[in-house]
Amino acid sequence: MMDRRTFAMLLAGSLAAPRLAWGLRAAVRSKTVFYSSVGGDLTLYGMDIDAASLVKRNTVALPANIQYGWPHPSKRYFYIVSSGGGPDVASNQNFAHAFRIDPATGALTPHGQPQNLPSRPIHTSVNPTGEFLLTAYNDPSSLTVHHINRDGTIGGRVNQPNQLDTGKYAHQIRATPDNRQVIMVTRGNNAPGDNPVNPGSIKLYSFKRGLLKNLAAIQPGDGMHFGPRHLDFHPAQPWVYVSIESQNKLYVYKREQAAGLSREPLFVKETLSDPKSPFRQSAGTIHVHPNGRFVYQANRASSTVDFDGRTVFAGGENSIAVFAINQSTGEPTLIQNIDGHGIQLRTFSIDPSARMMVAASMQPLPVREGGTIKTLSAGLTVFRIGIDGKLAFARKYDVEVGGKTQFWSGMVTLA
Repeated sequence: MMDRRTFAMLLAGSLAAPRLAWGLRAAVRSKTVFYSSVGGDLTLYGMDIDAASLVKRNTVALPANIQYGWPHPSKRYFYIVSSGGGPDVASNQNFAHAFRIDPATGALTPHGQPQNLPSRPIHTSVNPTGEFLLTAYNDPSSLTVHHINRDGTIGGRVNQPNQLDTGKYAHQIRATPDNRQVIMVTRGNNAPGDNPVNPGSIKLYSFKRGLLKNLAAIQPGDGMHFGPRHLDFHPAQPWVYVSIESQNKLYVYKREQAAGLSREPLFVKETLSDPKSPFRQSAGTIHVHPNGRFVYQANRASSTVDFDGRTVFAGGENSIAVFAINQSTGEPTLIQNIDGHGIQLRTFSIDPSARMMVAASMQPLPVREGGTIKTLSAGLTVFRIGIDGKLAFARKYDVEVGGKTQFWSGMVTLA
């Protein structure tokens, strides 16, 4: 466990004075706020949903790079996992943090002691009853379950007596809406050019009082052409939408009470405007619209080439794909691919009223415009969401990341 005095010193002075955001008018007070991380800095933004705008409020500094965040169902607490490492960079500084959420502003206050984690965490979530913190680790691929105490602090780790199948390169862990199972998405490494290569799979476990047992592993064939990254649940039907990173696909499975998921997908869809794109592409985060009628999935590209002695963006699609969902069958139909105005849209989120989306691009990158080169900044791209589910670009806020990345972002509805 991190020394209390050390953590307090690291946090001291980390609350930056609130600043007006890029000259915009003050936001109308909203019940939903937006957070975005750059390295170990987590910035709070107020949201004006009518204006589709953000207002920067303050920043909290953590002692390690923020990897993911998740709110407690009570909306009173917020959990963040962090690491001194990053993609392909190991670290022995890996933590789970709890914060109290100010119900009026969304400001975060440290709550209890951070817990040491065994390796770099890639994803974390809280089960529907708010009793357990689930965390996935990509290298080595593994998971942990921690108790959440009644006061919202993070308790001890739950010892798992069963040998669990945790696959290769875990990337997301979620409890099912009925709290009966846990699903861990393990991406593997099987995109073109990956070396070495290994299979991807969706791992299912039964879940009771924090204890897990192997239930099933879902994958086509040997999993060597299956790289699932992220999933989301339909709010009313037993449909699960899975983003397949390595193959740029959207798979739809049916959630089953006993077996967890159907063994075969109900539907498989392309996510790119041009599925034959010559550039390396990666599908990303996926979220179902609150009304269950649409699903959104990120497409990402960041390959580079040399141009006049400079490294520039090679090309490809950094977009949000919009699918309409057939309410009888769950089948998604691609209705829009909209440019994200940034490189590597790693995370995006939708406000509960489903009128506004914010997508966070990870990094700046030089891009060609004819014979000239300009830098496309990292930033926050704001879209309006129409009643037809389609997106309309509203604005982009540039974010200075220095040598770091804008690795995680998300919205939280206040109590």
